[in-house]
Amino acid sequence: MTIHILLIEDDLSITELIRYNLEQKGFQVSCEADGEEGLMSAKDSAPDLILLDWMLPNLSGIEICRQLRRDKNTKNVPIIMLTARSEEDDRIRGLDTGADDYITKPFSPQELIARINALLRRIRPALAGDVLEYSDINMDTTSHRVSRNDINIHLGPTEYNLLKHFMENPGRVFSREQLLDTVWGNDIYVEMRTVDVHIRRLRKALNINDLPNMIRTVRSAGYALDKNI
Repeated sequence: MTIHILLIEDDLSITELIRYNLEQKGFQVSCEADGEEGLMSAKDSAPDLILLDWMLPNLSGIEICRQLRRDKNTKNVPIIMLTARSEEDDRIRGLDTGADDYITKPFSPQELIARINALLRRIRPALAGDVLEYSDINMDTTSHRVSRNDINIHLGPTEYNLLKHFMENPGRVFSREQLLDTVWGNDIYVEMRTVDVHIRRLRKALNINDLPNMIRTVRSAGYALDKNI
């Protein structure tokens, strides 16, 4: 089943970059550069997911998102907002309006595709594939096989679950507490330093053949999967 993505973006260079990379991954992509046209297209074409720029001619992305969430036919369509606004208040406003995810420009096509796949897995799992990809890391969630740069990597169950969580949320920083709750579960007591131990094991496994480290440590904040370390 081909996944249809509607891209509402008025910057032609960004539109062409996104369209090319998504089509290379097998997505069907339709594009609109005007806010009002984008809203009509979203209502008429029933896309599986919408990539929505914040600043658009005639109708802002925020207003489009608001109207789509009020319409019974589009209220459940996944929406990722694309914006140059990086302030926390702007991100909160976008999410509060109804966006499911938020990505700040500039971003890499690989990160965008990873975010799209992660969102589809959470909201419409029947549409998502069984393979997670980020940079040169590949994870088959059906066979539980992991490879990097086409080299098979052997991970323990905890390291596998950590990597899966990171690959579903690339670039996002997670505190030790958040990782404990998500990977271990909040009903299990595990010391904070246990997270650091498993992060070290995951790094060692991923850095096979001296490949670059992609697990970023953010001082006083936590860890993230980020190829731009």
